[in-house]
Amino acid sequence: MLELQRTIKHPVSMAGVGLHTGTNCHMTFKPAPINYGIRFVRTDLGGNPEIPALADYVVDISRGTTLAVGEAKVFTVEHVLAAIVGLQIDNIIIELDGIEPPIGDGSALPYVNLLQKAEFVVQDAPKDYLIIDQTVVYKDENNQVDIVGLPLDGYRLTVMVDYQNPALGSQHTGLFDLEKEFITDFAPARTFCFLSEVESLSKVGLIKGGDIDNAVVIVDKQLDNAELQELGKKLGIEQDISLGDNGILNNKALRFRNEPARHKLLDLMGDLALIGVPFKAQILAARPGHKSNVEFAKQVRKLYQQKKLVKKYQHVRQEGIVFDINAIQRILPHRYPFLMVDKITSLDLDQKVTGVKSVTVNEPFFQGHFPGRPIMPGVMILEAMAQVGGILLLNSFSNPEEKLVLFMQINNAKFRKPVVPGDQLVLEVEMVQKRTRYVVMAGKAIVDTNLVAEAEFVAAIVDRNQA
Repeated sequence: MLELQRTIKHPVSMAGVGLHTGTNCHMTFKPAPINYGIRFVRTDLGGNPEIPALADYVVDISRGTTLAVGEAKVFTVEHVLAAIVGLQIDNIIIELDGIEPPIGDGSALPYVNLLQKAEFVVQDAPKDYLIIDQTVVYKDENNQVDIVGLPLDGYRLTVMVDYQNPALGSQHTGLFDLEKEFITDFAPARTFCFLSEVESLSKVGLIKGGDIDNAVVIVDKQLDNAELQELGKKLGIEQDISLGDNGILNNKALRFRNEPARHKLLDLMGDLALIGVPFKAQILAARPGHKSNVEFAKQVRKLYQQKKLVKKYQHVRQEGIVFDINAIQRILPHRYPFLMVDKITSLDLDQKVTGVKSVTVNEPFFQGHFPGRPIMPGVMILEAMAQVGGILLLNSFSNPEEKLVLFMQINNAKFRKPVVPGDQLVLEVEMVQKRTRYVVMAGKAIVDTNLVAEAEFVAAIVDRNQA
């Protein structure tokens, strides 16, 4: 895999209709600077709004992946993104004067051919690879979908599809060498659907630009000729259509024996581009679809964001520690005698964090609380919970060191056992609700597996220079 970032040399354009909206669109790929990423630009809207190709901006997954920022949307981005990922392009501008890219022949090959004409430029910056060093699992029991990411020093995808439909059967495929296999073996794989789905998809406003030249229609039901022609009229297909005898509408020849599985891998590639960075891992996917792909991409993107933040603050890697005291002091504004957390041992951004506070007799509050019988004040335990909870907000701001988290409300505080010198407080805080200006969190303090205190608290997020 390439180690330096890549863009294109010349702008290139194509035009055509979108698969689902049926609207005309002129699309232009343009070079972009280092660390720009992949962004769609709607040139037909005021201000030319940009839509980053990130999982954060997915708003719909109805038979395709739709991105939006405010009112600006782009439908069916997955084939374009697959072409960009397959060609290992990191930085590119995709200008559109419509809401959906041209579908071409239903595969990624038209975009690949166009981008190859643009030529490639190696940029003077390393790729920001996400190294997946732990197993990442997504499971959807209702739809029997499983996607697993495994550590691998490379890029490998394996897909299995089984629609429990005799017209298609079970198929599997795998991409093991991006540079050697993508253009010839996967980019040409076309989108597909079942004949039984066509009318229902049309009724809900999809496939308005679909026809038998840009999609493989698998025959899974019998219609007589009159019914077929009537269906063709509803879809705006001018040529005659027939069931054929090879299982594909109009006897269209498959480009590969397992073309549907290869197209599912292509979709997966495009949707995983929404992680926002190239990655090194082996991805195994059983019966994937856009919904599962995007959910998995969000999961992996959160892993990337967490790794990036940890690397920013934790300069020395330590086993079993996410943030040591030096990293905590880079994040939190608190100092002696009010810094109440010594280390962070686990972190799941925006969900849960665990920190540790070692309680010693040297704590200044023990001088007066109480002479002869030192007991840690309950309010200090709550303060320790709040400071640990502040770590959960790292992903909420580009500059967390410039923010303060202030108590607004404390609810259901309970103190079950006294905390004394020599105890080690394990502080677990979970996010209950997060809004722009405030958060609701639930915290527990544990000593030797025993719950010693718990509370729910509401905190305001303010700029440090305005507090």
